[in-house]
Order: sequence, then structure tokens, then C-alpha cells
Amino acid sequence: MDPKLGRMAASLLALLLLLEGGMFSSHSPPPAPLEKVFQYIDLHQDEFVQTLKEWVAIESDSVQPVPRFRQELFRMMAVAADTLQRLGARVTSVDMGSQQLPDGQSLPIPPVILAELGNDPTKGTVCFYGHLDVQPADQGDGWLTDPYVLTEVDGKLYGRGATDNKGPVLAWINAVSAFRALEQDLPVNIKFIIEGMEEAGSVALEELVEKEKNRFFSGVDYIVISDNLWISQRKPAITYGTRGNSYFTVEVKCRDQDFHSGTFGGILHEPMADLVALLGSLVDSSGHILVPGIYDEVAPLTEEEINTYKAIHLDLEEYRNSSRVEKFLFDTKEEILMHLWRYPSLSIHGIEGAFDEPGAKTVIPGQVIGKFSIRLVPHMNVSVVEKQVTRHLEDVFSKRNSSNKMVVSMTLGLHPWIANVNDTQYLAAKRAIRTVFGTEPDMIRDGSTIPIAKMFQEIVHKSVVLIPLGAVDDGEHSQNEKINRWNYIEGTKLFAAFFLEMAQLH
Repeated sequence: MDPKLGRMAASLLALLLLLEGGMFSSHSPPPAPLEKVFQYIDLHQDEFVQTLKEWVAIESDSVQPVPRFRQELFRMMAVAADTLQRLGARVTSVDMGSQQLPDGQSLPIPPVILAELGNDPTKGTVCFYGHLDVQPADQGDGWLTDPYVLTEVDGKLYGRGATDNKGPVLAWINAVSAFRALEQDLPVNIKFIIEGMEEAGSVALEELVEKEKNRFFSGVDYIVISDNLWISQRKPAITYGTRGNSYFTVEVKCRDQDFHSGTFGGILHEPMADLVALLGSLVDSSGHILVPGIYDEVAPLTEEEINTYKAIHLDLEEYRNSSRVEKFLFDTKEEILMHLWRYPSLSIHGIEGAFDEPGAKTVIPGQVIGKFSIRLVPHMNVSVVEKQVTRHLEDVFSKRNSSNKMVVSMTLGLHPWIANVNDTQYLAAKRAIRTVFGTEPDMIRDGSTIPIAKMFQEIVHKSVVLIPLGAVDDGEHSQNEKINRWNYIEGTKLFAAFFLEMAQLH
């Protein structure tokens, strides 16, 4: 071939690859050890998508406590265990016993998979946590496709569990399988802990982690979780913190039965009026929590932290439009991110016992229960918040001179989690993202609560990092959940690059 034509052909191929690769492809080629791994991942991406399709087809719903879904959960865990065994992992499926439900029935809890690949004492050991259970899904609820049939439309892979969390779990497994298929030595020892009850509160998992602290976890150096999303559609992120959550109920009771408003209206302290006053005393129209002392333990804002928010890519207009919200409480990117991540928020969720059907019913509820929660941030303490909220509601209620009875209960108390972004695996994750995506990641927190991160940090005493793969519009827990093929395949490369970076930094 004419050398000039050869150079033109090579240039054209490079251009096509650049256009195909997307937003962040104009960077240097991967390091030599990864070049063949990345090629393998690209060549086998259809197989990886097919495996995800097979996993999505298993209706592993842990939220609805019915035998059929429990059988599906057991099948899902068996398929995953078999996949890991075929990779050469030593796999243990831990019997988790059974779950007693409020109606008296008992359902078996799916096993937790503990798996190990490699035990070279000269290498670092990275443990990956994931879950294979999903939220309920029904096509009649607004899905455009069958939620349990992975359907690709314009590069988007729609299906329940595609992004939460079957896709990321498989991406990690795919990365391992690429090294295995090429007969390349894994740069690190790898362990897996995979459960099937995360969406139902990780039933009995904490006890298992405590029990295995000095056994399975004894040789673990780092823990990786991939169970959340980027804050943008195309720019990758690393998550280093989540908010906690204190969930409250406040019950106001006059009697067990409801009243007729024509017969009793005007002569009672009405429970609903008391409750509305109590709920209205919690937060003002600007989102500021009115409970005295609630902000006392919030970590002070530093200049370095402000600069972190400034560096994050967030298109406010796109964010507002995709949220279908006319106006947020705050106007700047920095204020919005701070109030999502580093300040507490209080949300009122509903009222039990009130009339909420269509039509007009002239009833006075005899007993009502209000539900609200506070998202906690460093360095707020769950038990202190419980006391502050209870004292505040008792003060407000006493001023109403009501003859009704009020009871405040905290039904859930989960602490916030924050990590040291200078830990080895954060540096490794940044390097891996630069290698795969050619950009610096957004360093983000998550406004929701991921209890498993705090649990691992407190029990196992190892560094925890969240490396999300999904885009902000993936719709986890929602109708039409999806993961982009690009995120799934590039995410597989990201984990492969992460293995190598961890080996070099360990």
C-alpha cells in the first residue's frame, strides 16, 4: 500500500474511533498492560450485554414479601455464585436464615455470597460490595417496555436492575473475566460480598459482617461500592460521602374512632389540627429547619470545600428541566450542592389516618400519625437529633393546651458517612478515570443514605470508596430504569484500570 494512503487510512480510523468513543476519548492510549484488556472488553461487549439481559430477566424483587419473588432471589444468587465459580473464585453462599414478617409469615432470606480470587500476600486486596435484588416493577406502572426484558434503544439498556445494581456488579465481574480470558495475572487480590436484600434494608447483613470481621475481611485493604449515580449525564464521578437519615412519626390521638364533624365539630381539640400545627413547626418556607439546636453539630464550611463545589460540572438549567421543577430554593450551583449534601434537610412524607380518597367525607379523624425525616450530615448525632426533635414537638404541643395525647417516635436512625479523599483508593480511582475517560472526575457526595458504606467503615475499619457507573438520568427505583451501553462498557474498563492503579499505589 502507498505509505500516504496507509497514513490516511490510519487517521480516518482514529477519527472514527474518536467519534464513536464519545465525549472524553481524545486522550492518550491506555498503559500497555491495559491495551489488550480494553480491546477484549470492546470485542466482547455484546456478550456482556447478553449476560446483563439474562440477569435482568430474573425478577429478584426483595421488597414484595411473596414466595415467588423469594424463589427468584435464590435463583439470582445461585446464578451469580456459578458465574464467580467459573471465573475460578472460591465461593461461599452463607445461609442467612429466615425473615419474620408483621403478618406472622416467615420467608427465607437469600444467601450472601462471599467469594475470593487470589491470595498473594504481596498484593493489595480489594473487596467489592454489590446487591442483586431490585425494586418492584410492573409494565402497567408506566414502563415503556417489559421491565424484566433488557431492551436497547439508542444505546440505552432499559430494564429493572440495569443500573441498580446488576449492571455495576457485572461490570466488576466482566473486568475480572477480561484478565482471566487473556491469561493475565490479576493486579490485586479480589473479594466479593454480594447480597440479595439491600432494597429491603439489608436484612441480617450487619450481623454477618460483624461475624466475618476477623475472617473474610481480615485480609481486605480496601472496599469498593458501585451503587449510586454520577451527577451529570457524561462526566464520571467519585462519591466520598452520604447523608444519614432519622425517620420520625408523631401520633396525635383523641380516641380510636373517627367523629362526625356535624356532631362534634367546634367542641373538640381535633387531632388533625394539632398534627398540622406540629408538622408546620418543623421547617420554614426557605427549607430552614426550625428545631432548636439542630445545626449546632453541622461541620463548619471550609474554603477548600467551597472550591470542591465550584469544580463540579452541573448544568443548573438541565438539572431543573430534567427534574421538572419550576424553581429550586437556591439559585447557584454551589448553594444547591451544599444543601443536597452538606446541610441537613427535613421532609414531611405523609399522614396516616386522614381521609385521602376522592370525594367529600365530613369526618374528623380520631387519631392521626404524621411522618417526616431529617437527612443528617457530619457531625450530627442520631440520638441527639432524636432528643432535639422530641423536645421541640413537646414544647409546641404543650402551647396548644390540647387534651389529646401526643407520642413522638424515631423509627429509623442512620448516621452520615464521609471518607478521606486522600486515601490510596481515591487516588487510584481518579487515575483510572483519567485513563478511561480522559478527564478529572467530579468529587461528589450523595444526598441520600447508603448505610452499607458507614457499616463497613465502622465494623471492618477499612477505607470505603463509591465509584458510580450510571448517569444521572438512569432512573434507579423509577419506571424505565436504564444504564447506557457506553457507561456499562466504559465502566468495565474503569474497574480494570482501577485494579492496575491499586496495584501500583498499594
